[in-house]
Amino acid sequence: MNLVLHVWRQADANAEGRMQSYPANDISEDMSFLEMLDVVNEGLIKNGEDPIAFDHDCREGICGMCGLVINGVAHGPERATTTCQLHMRHFTHGQEVWIEPWRARAFPVLKDLVVDRTAFDHIIQAGGYVSVNTGAAPEAHSVPVPKNAADTAFEAAACIGCGACVAACPNASAMLFTAAKITHLGLLPQGQPERHTRVIAMVDAMEQEGFGSCTNIGECSAACPKSISLDTIARMNGDLLGASIRSS
Repeated sequence: MNLVLHVWRQADANAEGRMQSYPANDISEDMSFLEMLDVVNEGLIKNGEDPIAFDHDCREGICGMCGLVINGVAHGPERATTTCQLHMRHFTHGQEVWIEPWRARAFPVLKDLVVDRTAFDHIIQAGGYVSVNTGAAPEAHSVPVPKNAADTAFEAAACIGCGACVAACPNASAMLFTAAKITHLGLLPQGQPERHTRVIAMVDAMEQEGFGSCTNIGECSAACPKSISLDTIARMNGDLLGASIRSS
């Protein structure tokens, strides 16, 4: 198939960006979206042009690096699918495809489609961990965990930190990401000692990074490639209220 790509090009963080059009010809429907960009970049390099810069790593949908806004949708048209797992069979011959980076003040563009997601690292550093004694692994059944809590914690832990929730939210809120990280630790016994200090520290860090506020629109969960539930935000708000009362 042949496509027309409209791609955001920006030389560096301080440059002024613009959309630029490129043909993408002889694209197999079995290619992934990133493989299609590889083909386009091969042509640009042969012509002595600067290739399109985009982030990627695993190409298996588990690292979260590949996020792009495709035709106005974070990660593209397929639900619960990362950009690297999006295949060209979901597009049609002759289609125009608009490709942009995540749009958020907290995710500054570094070059073309590459953004700086250090803000997420700062949120994790503020409290996204548990403090445990090192040494021999404990007996697996020595600390019982209710199945419902284990299942919910596992679902929240599926978050890959790609930032699609931020890109999809009209307020550029990071509530779903932060809530997922708080939930998966706060539901397990190992996360209880720091449960209340964790939620305050991580929410404070989120706000300091310049993310917007949550207004319960729900685009974050809809765009999430791992289908993280909005319930995590409600759970985080409950923990935050309880922690605030304890500290007052």
